[in-house]
Amino acid sequence: MKKTMKIICCILLIIPLLMWNAHALKDVPEGLSMDGNVYYADQLEFLTDLTYEKNGTRVHEQQLFKRGLQIINEAEKVLVVDLFLFNDDYNHSTSTFDNRAEQLTDALIEKKEATKDLHVTVITDPINSAYQSSPSLLLQRLKEAGIDVVETDLTKLKDSNPLYSSVWRSYLQWIPTSTNGLFPNAFNKDKKMSLGAYLDLVNFKANHRKVLLNDHEALIASANISHDGSSLHSNIGFVVQGAILNDLYASENAILKMMGQSLPKHTFTQQADGEIETKIITEGAIGNVLVNTVKRANKGDAIQIGVFYLADRPFINELKAAAKRGVSIQLVLDANRDAFGLKKNGIPNRPVAAELSKEPSIDIRWYDTKGEQYHSKFLLLKQGDELTVVGGSANFTKRNLRDFNLETDLYAKLPVEHDTAQQLLTYYNQIWNNIDGNYTVSYETYGEKIWWKTVLYHIQEFTGLSTF
Repeated sequence: MKKTMKIICCILLIIPLLMWNAHALKDVPEGLSMDGNVYYADQLEFLTDLTYEKNGTRVHEQQLFKRGLQIINEAEKVLVVDLFLFNDDYNHSTSTFDNRAEQLTDALIEKKEATKDLHVTVITDPINSAYQSSPSLLLQRLKEAGIDVVETDLTKLKDSNPLYSSVWRSYLQWIPTSTNGLFPNAFNKDKKMSLGAYLDLVNFKANHRKVLLNDHEALIASANISHDGSSLHSNIGFVVQGAILNDLYASENAILKMMGQSLPKHTFTQQADGEIETKIITEGAIGNVLVNTVKRANKGDAIQIGVFYLADRPFINELKAAAKRGVSIQLVLDANRDAFGLKKNGIPNRPVAAELSKEPSIDIRWYDTKGEQYHSKFLLLKQGDELTVVGGSANFTKRNLRDFNLETDLYAKLPVEHDTAQQLLTYYNQIWNNIDGNYTVSYETYGEKIWWKTVLYHIQEFTGLSTF
């Protein structure tokens, strides 16, 4: 009997180890982790959402949601909407936000009904239905209007939290997700979640993309424009046109293909060549491009970063190496203290900032949030008369940059004197120096060096046992 029990225990241990090897180290599905073709354009549109204080009043300047609605309204043959958060879940008893999710739903339905030949696909994350335990009425309305709604099958992706996910894949994924859950909903206190849904949640992976694409142009953003609770966050985005849309469309089709589906065939025509070099990068390719961009920075060059989460060790190490080469580096970070009414402990940004602040060439400021988040994700490299920008949905974390989440960013290289380059540099100068408003505060305001937070950050970053 003892020998039999030992054998059974060994088998029970070996199965998760096999699952770990199979799903944490496997290749990404075909078409993901795209390092796209280079296209040359004569224009690139840069957009921002900014929440800040001016003369004692909280100001909200927002461009991304309106631009997203415009892309929907101007679609003719194809419309692809890939958005991570598509819901109105938040604590309505303590806060009131703009009804973004409902407005976007209405716009999609109205457009579908008005344009007979338009094929509309909405791709989103299962978080919006609380992992099928709390069906989304908004997504159901889209389906009833004849719109293809795809909740991404996250099991096809690599496991970012292998300590847990290997056990989940072995023994727990078979626990069904029920719509009659007994547990409090993690996202909306007025709803319930089932045990199976919570077990799915702890895998900590997502389709985190933020893309809207029609026949002529596409928005690539850091903003969850279809989420009420995110409506006051500060964000950035880019609008691209021309043949680059073929790569973006293919990257969206890759999500459907890994689920045995596909988008309708469509070809986007090239616009006139210009002096802006652009390409689409997704998933792990974003991490590679970011690291390589920092690597080519030398003394006299300047790097400017604005990001919600900074945690990825290869990227952080490259920043430190660049600083030692004499590269001037500025960071605007979220203090990681607010999340939809909940208080956070400052991890990962505060331990990382404490580490980077030791470098004399690195200066850090915090965005002065008041309940909302500085949710932008971008890097600027100024080298002589050339500006490189990388920006989009990906936070600078292992989960976002190393082929675990689904992410979409734009890479662009353009002359410094170009209007868009000047807009990017002016934007950063505005928030860094608090021009015409109060945007950022000094490092000392939230800077801290607390040993247990540093230890916890490294454990979470290494193991994936975290939400960042």
